[in-house]
Amino acid sequence: MTRVIESLSEISANYDALFVDLWGCVHNGITAFPEAVAALRAYRASGGFVVLVTNSPKPRAGVMEQLPEFGVPSDCYDTIATSGDSARAAMFTGAIGNKVYFMGEWERDEGFFEPLNVIDNPVEITRVPVDQAEGIACCGPFDPMADLEELRPALMMAKQMGQKLLCANPDIIVDRGEERQWCAGAVAKMYTDMGGESLYFGKPHPPIYDLARRRMTADGRAVDDSRILAIGDGILTDIRGAQGEDIDSLFITGGLARDETKTDRQPDPAALEQYISDQMITPTMAIGYLR
Repeated sequence: MTRVIESLSEISANYDALFVDLWGCVHNGITAFPEAVAALRAYRASGGFVVLVTNSPKPRAGVMEQLPEFGVPSDCYDTIATSGDSARAAMFTGAIGNKVYFMGEWERDEGFFEPLNVIDNPVEITRVPVDQAEGIACCGPFDPMADLEELRPALMMAKQMGQKLLCANPDIIVDRGEERQWCAGAVAKMYTDMGGESLYFGKPHPPIYDLARRRMTADGRAVDDSRILAIGDGILTDIRGAQGEDIDSLFITGGLARDETKTDRQPDPAALEQYISDQMITPTMAIGYLR
């Protein structure tokens, strides 16, 4: 049974670290949520450790540069683990070959190809057209608002050539303010449905959680899984991922599932119960918005 809480402070003493999703929890792609920022600041002031665990295809440095643009201050978190960093590590160790076809918005995603100093003897990556590629590095569709069917011809060619698709962001959709956009996860699902092979590194898959733990250790924190709380608005990514890692979860119902859970300040109890039943994924706790 999912417990509905009023604020993070009700349960924060039970946890030494938080794995917090960004988009839909701390900001909406345009501006920060003041109550969420205040809650994370208060948690850190009490001695807690905050890891922002995001399915962004950006490297950690790119996310850190972006957060002030949304009004997310540096004093509400300790470190960041990104799907992009997990996927980049795989790319530079040769998971999809040397010659790579890139899918995404280059001006936004070019940091994905920056060298990783932590990789010994990284492979040299060259961007090439799809018909010359050994694999696909997908940070998202070229246009997040366009019909994904426009990508089918290139994906079909890649599948016929036996290319693997490296998905740098397993999210299917994201809300930028009131505008819903496609993410790399939608492209990867399409490729898999066509018979291609997609490789995932962000939530709900283990590599990003391993990275989050390593980032904590690097900052001098060793936290038992029983003392970690995952917070997120994606039931198929944040909450499923937490279950896979056997850590507790706090579901933010006012994000992607706002309509389904009839969330105003808090979710409608009957709607929340129905949504959880339909998804067959049960969060430990739920709240309308992080506060």
